[in-house]
Formats: sequence, structure tokens, C-alpha cells
Amino acid sequence: MSQKKVSIVEVGPRDGLQSEPEVLSTSRKLEFIAKAVDAGITRLEVASFVNPKKVPQMADSEELLAALPVSDAVSYIGLLMNERGLDRALETPVHEIGMVVVATDTYNMRNQGVPTDDSIEAWLKIAERAKANGKIANVMISAAFGCPYEGEVPVARVIEIAKRLMEAETAELGIADSIGVAVPNQLTDLVGELRNHFGEVPLRMHLHNTRNTGLANAYAAVDAGVEYVDSSIAGIGGCPFAPRATGNIPTDDLMYMLDRAGVETGVSLQKIV
Repeated sequence: MSQKKVSIVEVGPRDGLQSEPEVLSTSRKLEFIAKAVDAGITRLEVASFVNPKKVPQMADSEELLAALPVSDAVSYIGLLMNERGLDRALETPVHEIGMVVVATDTYNMRNQGVPTDDSIEAWLKIAERAKANGKIANVMISAAFGCPYEGEVPVARVIEIAKRLMEAETAELGIADSIGVAVPNQLTDLVGELRNHFGEVPLRMHLHNTRNTGLANAYAAVDAGVEYVDSSIAGIGGCPFAPRATGNIPTDDLMYMLDRAGVETGVSLQKIV
């Protein structure tokens, strides 16, 4: 392993819980988040400012953020899809604004109701407003390796979208294997291409374990120099709009692998398990 340090982004409180049939109470979510923070996780995706009728598990996002303890050492991320979501987010103490733009039009239409180009234009406006209001703005390209509707996604398509998104000069660029179809050499190749085009812009990788390649892909991503890797405690999660997409890579398994490989994360494996 060439890289000796990586940061874990815990997405269980948002991406994990949004796919669960049971809607957890705000108090139970707070307990979940507190345990993750106690284990040493300092970035957590905790909220989603989307239509509560479509994602009822996230309907309490404002209430949750208001109740979370304030700490300079911990950053909370809220996901949104449009400027209506940003309006809501700006009324909360959320630290980071995150948006997903899907690499294919069909999936983006299913997920956000507009073509990919429209989401890119929306993102540029959202990022500008978010930063003007003191929020960190980050974006992620979803279905970067494959789409459940259009099939394999070429690397050139991902680079094209990334160039347009990074016009906003955001703090990091995220890449998501939303349906878990990638294999390690694809991670290595894509990260290499992203470095060629965007230099030292921090990269974040979001992986799913549909075909049990998630951990191998995470290893390849970290070895290629990715600075942030998403995971979910117990591997919960998926996507309501991606057929057959199963859970995120489990935080405990990811921690075990990285710990044994000599990669520093700042997270206690004992407390995670």
C-alpha cells in the first residue's frame, strides 16, 4: 500500500438509513452519530434536504442538525438536489453541502427529474450560493462506472462531467460506483485520469458492495491516492432509485482492512465493531 493515511466518511446516518424500511426516530439517529464520532470519525453524512414524501427517512433533517453537538473537530454533511434543498440547508448549522450529479441522463432523470446537464448547471449555482453563505460545497459524480439503465460509463464521460463541475472550484471531487459494478483496475485507471486532469484536488470515493468487490475497490482507490473513502457502519444502505444496488461497504470491514494494511485513519477499530 503506497498511501499511509486516509479519511473515512461515515454515510450510514444518511445513505444507510434512507434505504431502511423502518424510519428511525431522531433520538436514535443522534445515538448512532454519537457512537460513530466517539470512535473517531470526523466527517459524517447525516441529512438529506429532499422531498420527505420520497425519502421519509430524512424528513427530520432540520431537527436532527439542530440537536447535534457543535464541535470544531467534526463536520456534518447534508445532501441536496436543487436550490430548494439549499434554501433548507442554509437555515441549518450543517457544515458541508453535498450534491450528486449522475453520469447518465436516464439515471439522473430517475433520481432528480432532470437531464445531467441541468443538474450540472444547478450545481454551479448551488456551489456559489453555498460558499457565499459560509458552507463547504462538494459534489459527487454518481454511476461513474456503470448505470442500471444505460450500461457501462466511459471514463471520458466522467472526465467531461468533472471538468464542468469543477468550474465551481469545490473542496473535493467525489466519485461513486452507485450500483457496485466496478473492479479494482477501473478504480486505478480512473483515479489516474482524474489526477492527470485535476492535479492534487482531493478525491473521495463512494463504493457499493453489490458484487462483493467493494473492499477490493476501496483498497485500489486508497493505493491510487484517494484521500477520502465513504463507508457505512454494518454496510447498511443502497439507493431507492438504483435497482439491485445493495449496501455500502461496511465501515468495520474497511477499518480492519486499512488497519492491517498499515493505513492510518484516526478511527478506533475496537469502537467501530
